[in-house]
Amino acid sequence: MISKPVIAGALAGAGYLAYHCYSPESQLYGRTLTHCADAQHLALTYDDGPNDVHTEHLLDVLARHDVKATFFLIGRFVSARPQIARAIADAGHLLANHTETHPNLLFRSRAKVLRQLSDCSEAIADATGVQTRHFRPPFGARRPAVLQVARELGLEPVMWSVACYDWHRHATTDSVFQHACKGIERNHARGHIVLFHDGGHTNLGQDRSHTVAATERLILRYRGHYRFRRVDGI
Repeated sequence: MISKPVIAGALAGAGYLAYHCYSPESQLYGRTLTHCADAQHLALTYDDGPNDVHTEHLLDVLARHDVKATFFLIGRFVSARPQIARAIADAGHLLANHTETHPNLLFRSRAKVLRQLSDCSEAIADATGVQTRHFRPPFGARRPAVLQVARELGLEPVMWSVACYDWHRHATTDSVFQHACKGIERNHARGHIVLFHDGGHTNLGQDRSHTVAATERLILRYRGHYRFRRVDGI
């Protein structure tokens, strides 16, 4: 019979390992980019696009303030809306890989991880001519094999240091903006990678108007204190 302390220890160990699969700043399973090296830099990043019409509205906001950002795109949505992917690239933003269909990669075989990343990169290249060099795992979920496959494909894994929780059902412009400010001002010693979403991973057309509005408020608040950068320039 296995003793209770042994069982408790095993559960604690499993919990520890699971935590580091999802913790955005953990380096336990391999190096990932989580912060800007320069404390005066902010990198705005957007997941789950392209998504009409909100990605297009977001591009208008970024252009109005001459800010460049990074878009982690879902391959199947790029194939469905190639014109939006091209508009992102044409505006000078960085296109990056967010898998083909947005699965949780913890529960996919190495071969399926490879297919997810390869298919997404191919979709982006077909639509825009851009060869992606950065990757963000859906839900932030990774294990050593996921990061190894990414690097074999020449993709640098990118996480984040500030989450804005704009994917929540009841998110508002105010709540997204306040989450962003709280995360940024929590640590002034390093610059931050800020996680937003311009789309939703389940389908096209999800409302991200609150993200667009919060982005503009964030730029107006911090443009005198930070320089906004793509993740390949931090």
